[in-house]
Amino acid sequence: MATINFNKKRIGLQLYSLREQITTLGLETVLSKISAAGYNSLEMYGFNTKDGYFKKSAEEVAALLKTNKIISPSGHYNFELFDNDTQQTVDAALALGHSYIVIPSIPEGLRKSADDFKAVSERLNKLGLYCKKNNIKLAYHNHAFEFTKFEDGMCGFDIIMKETDKALVNFEMDLFWVITAGQDPIELFKRHPGRFKMWHVKDMNKINPKLNTEIGSGSINFKSIFKKAKLSGMEYFYVEQENFSMDVYESIKKSNLFVKTII
Repeated sequence: MATINFNKKRIGLQLYSLREQITTLGLETVLSKISAAGYNSLEMYGFNTKDGYFKKSAEEVAALLKTNKIISPSGHYNFELFDNDTQQTVDAALALGHSYIVIPSIPEGLRKSADDFKAVSERLNKLGLYCKKNNIKLAYHNHAFEFTKFEDGMCGFDIIMKETDKALVNFEMDLFWVITAGQDPIELFKRHPGRFKMWHVKDMNKINPKLNTEIGSGSINFKSIFKKAKLSGMEYFYVEQENFSMDVYESIKKSNLFVKTII
């Protein structure tokens, strides 16, 4: 099985972590602060075909990334974008230098049954083929809902893994949501070696497991998980935090420093 070892000099952040700061300060300021916190890789989000990325074109964002010496190997692009605006979305992703387009979730109405997940899998295969023809790859990002079992004992995650073409559909494992669902990331790596090309590295608050905390301050053993990066097939990872109990920039800096100690 061919795998690519991840670049240990690339420490990534999922931009969604700073969504509120983008609203108040703007993308340009936030990117400079991300760079100052020690990150040189970024997973984008927030694209729509009307306003681009936070009212900036893909070319403008690419220039800002270059100024801050940040690469963007992937971005989150909502499933709905591919109903009508597939090529425009793919072109924006390519302009930012992405290797992967990541589907961040499935709308609730499309995930109520096993048949729904089979239909989603078929759609992912078609989109994966479209991406391949445009020299970019497709991945799907999990939450916890994919692990809810249906009457036949199967869960959405198992269906997607079975029904999607390994050559067309990759996966981004959100470690927090996998553990929230009662699953073991390493066991999933063993069951599906090489399929998890990206990770979201997001820690779990020890007191309230529904909340996030800085990497290394919570209950998830990232040291053991990172040791299995090759088995996973991981090429890129991104620190993510959806809620904060300290200054956000101090928080992402603290997470950055901890991650550097374990890779």
